Amino acid sequence: MDNPSFEFGMIGLGVMGRNLLLNMADHGFATIGFDKDAAKCTLLESSASPNTKVKGAATLKEMVQQLKKPRKLMMLVPAGPIVDSVINDLLPLLETGDIIIDGGNSFYKDTLRRITFLQEKKLHFIGMGVSGGEEGARKGPSIMPGGDLEAWQNLKPILEAISAKVPAADGKKEEPCVAYMGKAAAGHYVKMVHNGIEYAIMQLISEVYSILKNVVGLNNDELHTVFKKWNEGEMQSFLIEITKDILLQKDDLTNNSLVDMILDKAGSKGTGKWTSQEAMDLPIPLPTIDMAVAMRDMSVYKEDRTTAAALYKPKIKVYTGDKEKLIQQLHDALYCATILSYAQGLAMLHKASATLGMDIPLQDVVRIWRGGCIIRSSLLETFTSAFKKDKNLSNMLLNKKVAAIIKKKQSALRRVVQISANAKVPVAGLMSALSYFDSFTTEKMPTNLIQAQRDYFGAHTYQRTDKEGSFHTDWNR
Repeated sequence: MDNPSFEFGMIGLGVMGRNLLLNMADHGFATIGFDKDAAKCTLLESSASPNTKVKGAATLKEMVQQLKKPRKLMMLVPAGPIVDSVINDLLPLLETGDIIIDGGNSFYKDTLRRITFLQEKKLHFIGMGVSGGEEGARKGPSIMPGGDLEAWQNLKPILEAISAKVPAADGKKEEPCVAYMGKAAAGHYVKMVHNGIEYAIMQLISEVYSILKNVVGLNNDELHTVFKKWNEGEMQSFLIEITKDILLQKDDLTNNSLVDMILDKAGSKGTGKWTSQEAMDLPIPLPTIDMAVAMRDMSVYKEDRTTAAALYKPKIKVYTGDKEKLIQQLHDALYCATILSYAQGLAMLHKASATLGMDIPLQDVVRIWRGGCIIRSSLLETFTSAFKKDKNLSNMLLNKKVAAIIKKKQSALRRVVQISANAKVPVAGLMSALSYFDSFTTEKMPTNLIQAQRDYFGAHTYQRTDKEGSFHTDWNR
């Protein structure tokens, strides 16, 4: 133990933790991991590639003692009190200058608290978002570290090596999908918003799937063909790609399509809800993300929905027009609404960067989302170009190239929303995206009436169109 030989340690050897360590080992770094479940330590060692240096430690103390200084330790444990518990277990074992990384989906305010606490102990702490799931962790995720700049510089060679790679702007080399996300808890904040956008896009895809299946009348093989074609064009993305694969999967128990055997109740781990809650506090409007969270909540009430369906007996109206034309309109509607979802999330990051003093580099955010992460898509190339042109762009809809796309696609979104409403198919995500666009592009909203109402019943005052200041009227009653 007198000659530490490991460069990186991992606490929590679930799928993500194990695969990240194996990824590092494949890139030449000696890695060591610890988990209270000894079987996971054994699995870590047995899963290692030949000629790599990987070890499972029997105790936390053993792992720490075998790490080179400054020690680099990453936690991949459930967010919340467990993170604090692990930190407290580490404190007696660490020395000044050691680095602790929280790679889970922690709430950014918890990260802020931990940064302050560990600074007092003269320890570095980084909140780091990791996106890409099991496969991404093993082959190359998108990594979003923020906070301690000195710690980032120390970690940079390892994180750049293991991250996903995408072609650079010059097309002659590849660049890593990792970058410094900004001050304080910026890493976890960016990951939170990433997950909010993910909620929105998944909701939109599910709604379009529902229209294709229930209104257009496509079977799962036909649905697969549609999504496969879409993934080969301008809509290319990870979520469209996996959707086409899901539609082909057979159920081992019944030989039916597996997607048809899955109960329509969605789970969540809180990051989407946090995005909506924090957006309201900023404030910044995120109606499509908000609606995606609400629809997951709605899905939980399966028994009530079943009772209501029997009571109201809604009957879906099957489309009898040109189905190929509608499929193309659905493509354009989904593409348009997806842009609007990204725009909402990126506008939140722009607002939070200034309001919370995080200095988030939006150009780097969209650049590193191009590979490895769940919301990677060809659209991110367009967004990267937009931020290169204007790094302070407050809303993606203000970029002329994006505006040209929206102008071309918005009529399809309107048509799809209309058809869906008439067919009695719920499309809350698509509707909210359209409303966001219409509101954002409306020079004069009817909010003047709301302000008059507020002043009438509560003397809240209002501003005028013709002079500065706040005003109150004694309304005729």
